[in-house]
Amino acid sequence: MLNKVAFSDWGLISYKDAWDKQEELFKQKADIKFANRSKTINEQQPISHDLIFCEHPHVYTLGKSGSENNLLINENFLQSIGATYFPINRGGDITYHGPGQLVAYPILDLEQIFTDIHRYLRTLEEAIILTIAEYGLKGDRYEGFTGVWLDPEKPEKARKICAMGVRCSRWITMHGLALNINTDLSYFNHIVPCGISDKKVTSIAKELGRTIPAEEVKEKLKKHLAAQFAFTYV
Repeated sequence: MLNKVAFSDWGLISYKDAWDKQEELFKQKADIKFANRSKTINEQQPISHDLIFCEHPHVYTLGKSGSENNLLINENFLQSIGATYFPINRGGDITYHGPGQLVAYPILDLEQIFTDIHRYLRTLEEAIILTIAEYGLKGDRYEGFTGVWLDPEKPEKARKICAMGVRCSRWITMHGLALNINTDLSYFNHIVPCGISDKKVTSIAKELGRTIPAEEVKEKLKKHLAAQFAFTYV
């Protein structure tokens, strides 16, 4: 069973640098897993687990199942708003990351938890639902979509507060979730968020009408992730 996870807060970091660091951690775990196949149980090296929190400068990322048509601006406009663009290897469509948004990257070996990617996504969602509930917000799932939504039972009011997109190979996870805390939501106007043209996005700050201490949200999310996955931090 997964029970100890190394937590790191990378602070404000470029998307490319964070991606490279994730890839390095992923490769370390994958190499150990491959080497363990030829060893006895007593000889096998344990695989570590990581949870990374960070924040990115303005960036749009496109998952492998997404369409570039969902980016509604050209390179010149990207530069004018101080944003970059990356097609990447996670699932999902296009999304935005930027200041005021909490990004979480769990790099876990699911073979030590449960080998069910859908359950993994639902567990991440549950941690977010419990986190925003501490602010009086009722988050929920929207059938057919990943992430956490407000008022999903009312299609005309439904709005996403947390986007998700993961990669899982050899049961090792990468990428993760993005929770809008104090995010400048105007940047979402330049994309079709997650490929969904008729739904809005929101943030904790917008819903409550005040700025939210990011460190406070981090501590709450750390707590709920640990409870949902039954792990402790090292």
